[in-house]
Amino acid sequence: MTTDKTPNRWLVLLACIVINICLGTALYAFSVYVKPLVEILGAETSQIALAFSICTLVIPLAMIVAGKFQDTIGPKKVIFVGGLIFGTAIILTSFAGNLPMLYLTYGILGGAGIGTIYACTVANTVKFFPDKRGLASGLVVAGFASGALFSANLATWLIAQYTVTTTFLIFGVAYLVVITLCVTQVKTAPAGFVPAGWTPPAPAAGSAAPASVDKNWRGMLVDPLFYVLFIVYTIGCVSGLMFMVLAAPIAREMFAVGAPTEVATALATTAVLFLAAANTGGRLFWGWVSDKLGRFNVLYMMFAITALAMLGMTQVTSYALYIVVLVSVVLCFGGVMGCFPSITAEAFGSKNLGMNYGIIFFAYGVGGTIGPQLGSRIKEASGDFTLAFIIAGFLALIGLALSFLAMKITKNRQKVAAA
Repeated sequence: MTTDKTPNRWLVLLACIVINICLGTALYAFSVYVKPLVEILGAETSQIALAFSICTLVIPLAMIVAGKFQDTIGPKKVIFVGGLIFGTAIILTSFAGNLPMLYLTYGILGGAGIGTIYACTVANTVKFFPDKRGLASGLVVAGFASGALFSANLATWLIAQYTVTTTFLIFGVAYLVVITLCVTQVKTAPAGFVPAGWTPPAPAAGSAAPASVDKNWRGMLVDPLFYVLFIVYTIGCVSGLMFMVLAAPIAREMFAVGAPTEVATALATTAVLFLAAANTGGRLFWGWVSDKLGRFNVLYMMFAITALAMLGMTQVTSYALYIVVLVSVVLCFGGVMGCFPSITAEAFGSKNLGMNYGIIFFAYGVGGTIGPQLGSRIKEASGDFTLAFIIAGFLALIGLALSFLAMKITKNRQKVAAA
C-alpha cells in the first residue's frame, strides 16, 4: 500500500520515462538535423557532428554535479532546474547562425540540461526497484532512447514545412511544458527502500555481487574495477553513437546517391526510425535478460554481436542489409546503456549512485566523441566509411576481452567475501 511516506514507485517511473523521452527527441534524433544544419550553416558534416560530441561530453559533467545535489536536495528540484536549462538551450539553438553558437547552445547548454535531468531520472528510479534493477533501468533509459521514435518523422516534416531553426524553437517550448508537468510526480526514493514482501536473492551467475560497502566517488576512483568498467562502457558506446549521428548521412551517401530528394529523405528518416526502435528495444530486452543471465554474460553477447556487425558492414551493399547491421549494433548499444546503471550499483553500491554513475557515465561522452568523429572524419578523408567500420569492430573485440577481465575481478571479490 502506498502512503505519503511510501511513494508510488511506478508513477515515479512513468514520469521519468516521459521526461527522458523529451531528452531523447533532441539527442537521438540528431541525425535528422545534420543535413539541414550543414546546408544552413555552410559547414562540414564533422563540424556539425562536433555539436553532438560536445553535448555528450558535457552530459556526464552535468550528471556529476547534479548527482551531488540530488543526494542533498532531492531529484525533483534538480530535474526542474535541468528542464529549464534544457528547454532554453533548444530554444536558443533556433537562433544559432554559426558554429560557435551551435556548440554553445546545443552542445554546452543542451548537454548541461540533459545531464542534470538524466542523473536524477536514472539513479533515483533504480533505487526504487532493487527487485527489478535491470528492468527498471532498462525502462527509464528506454524512454531516453525512444525519443527519436516520437520525433524523427515530426522533425523531418517540420523542417520541410518551415526550417530547421523553427523546428528547434517548437521543440524547445514543448520540452519546457512537458518536463515541468512531469516533474510534479517525481518523489525521492527512501533510503534503503525495499518493496513490501521482497527479500534480496543471491546474485545471478555472471553478475557482480551487491557491493558490501557503499563507495563514494573517492572510493570508486581508487578501485581498479572502475577503470576496466569505464573502458568497457566507452567502447560499448562507440559504434552505437557513430550511428546516432551518421545513420541518416550513411543512408544517403551509400544507398541514395543520384536518387530523388524525396527518396533520399525517406531512406534517411527510415534509418533513424529503425535506430530509435533498436535503441529502445535494446535497453528493455537486454536489461530484462541481464536480470536473468547476469550483467557480464549479456556484455559478452553484445560485444560479440557488435564486432561481427561492424566488420560485416564493410561488405554491405544493400539498404536492407544496412538496416540489419544498424539494428544489430544499436540493439547492443541500447543494452549497454540499459545495463550499466545496474552494473555500477552492484559494483560500488546504491547509496552514492547519483554521483558515481555520473562519473562513470563520462565514458558515454568519450564514446560520443570517438564514434561520430571517427566516422565523419574518415569519410571526409577517404571518401567512404569502411575504415571507421573496421576500427569500431576491432574496438568491440577489445571490449569483449575487457568484459571478461571485469568479470574475473568481481568473481575474485566474491570468493574473498565468501572466505
